[in-house]
Amino acid sequence: MKILIKNGTVINATGRQKINVLIENDKILKLTNSDEKADKIIDAKEKLVMPGLIDMHVHFRDPGFEYKDDINTGSECAVAGGVTTCMCMANTNPVNDNRTITEAMIKKAKAKGLIDLLPIGAITKDFEGKKIVEMGDMIEGGCVAFSDDGLPVTDSSVMRQALEYSAYFGTFVINHCEDCSLCHGGVMNEGKVSAILGLKGMASEKEEIMVARDLLLAKKTGGHIHIAHVSSLWSLKLIEQAKKDGINVTCEVTPHHFSFDENRLITYDTNYKMSPPLRTNKDLAAIRTALKNGMIDVIATDHAPHSWDDKFVEFDKAPFGILGLQTLVPLTLNLVKEGIISLEKMVSLCSARPAEILNIKNKGEIKAGNIADIAIIDPDLKYIYDKNLNKSKSINSPLFNKELTGAAICTIKNGRVVFEFPNIVA
Repeated sequence: MKILIKNGTVINATGRQKINVLIENDKILKLTNSDEKADKIIDAKEKLVMPGLIDMHVHFRDPGFEYKDDINTGSECAVAGGVTTCMCMANTNPVNDNRTITEAMIKKAKAKGLIDLLPIGAITKDFEGKKIVEMGDMIEGGCVAFSDDGLPVTDSSVMRQALEYSAYFGTFVINHCEDCSLCHGGVMNEGKVSAILGLKGMASEKEEIMVARDLLLAKKTGGHIHIAHVSSLWSLKLIEQAKKDGINVTCEVTPHHFSFDENRLITYDTNYKMSPPLRTNKDLAAIRTALKNGMIDVIATDHAPHSWDDKFVEFDKAPFGILGLQTLVPLTLNLVKEGIISLEKMVSLCSARPAEILNIKNKGEIKAGNIADIAIIDPDLKYIYDKNLNKSKSINSPLFNKELTGAAICTIKNGRVVFEFPNIVA
């Protein structure tokens, strides 16, 4: 089957051009200025044609917590957000700490057929922080990286082993950076707002201390450390210095951390409760500056669904986490509109650089021969993000029932249209 995407502006990390894209079966056949014959023609006039987005940090809650989301609904959320490849964290039940669970996750995603699911294996057995998993076996089963996300690896000797083993196998480690001894029971950023609200805070040093430790261990071992969901100014300073010193480090930020600060919690809205927490306006400004100057490698959503019952409780008791896949495009386009990043940089952060980190040669760029994973974006589309559009089983987003601008209106995976924006607009 052939698909022709015509009249659109193709955006790659290296530049943009007004050109048509011809797809044959699962590959991009060529970029052309002519009207080619095709079985399906998609008119992308005044639209952006981007390589399918790659999200390096999602939670699909499957197996074990399928009432929040599962691989099927998570896949639907992804393609509705222009995302065609997702890396799933291991904090499932049972924990993804062995090859059998890894392979079962991949099998379920393939049966759904919407995305490429790349599991992240646990660093330690059962998330206990003591014994390293069988990394080699799990890599053979399909794991692409390792993380005890949600729980930090507090034992430095264990983290050192993880970095050494992962380096041997040519993969990397992602740590949820928290020094849990610094503040037990914290529910938001420690500062003026937490004092006003009477809520126990989490000092930014809780993150920064662990970032510093992991960078030093990466220096010692030569292993690749990927710092997830960076939230503080000083974490960014530490990472920037490490990069200058040649330490093998990459990092990600989330849309919620570059869009909101701690003042959003003044109404006790649990949909703004996440870990790491929303921090000060200075931290938010530092993240935006780091995005602008190119120090950040990746934007990842940390898509973390929770049921209404879980979130509609007292603030202290609510779980951490926010939906992110279907709001990735509008929140990132806000950075473009504000002049913080270009469209080319958006593609780099959300597709090309993740593909490079994962050593995926045929994704992250719209060019002849690559896999036909494509997101067609309407940057000006206004709509209400509500139950009619939401693909998740959960609704834990502060943007739910709000007007947003910019969306993936068509997502193509392996040369097949897997999502089209419904005719529901504000």
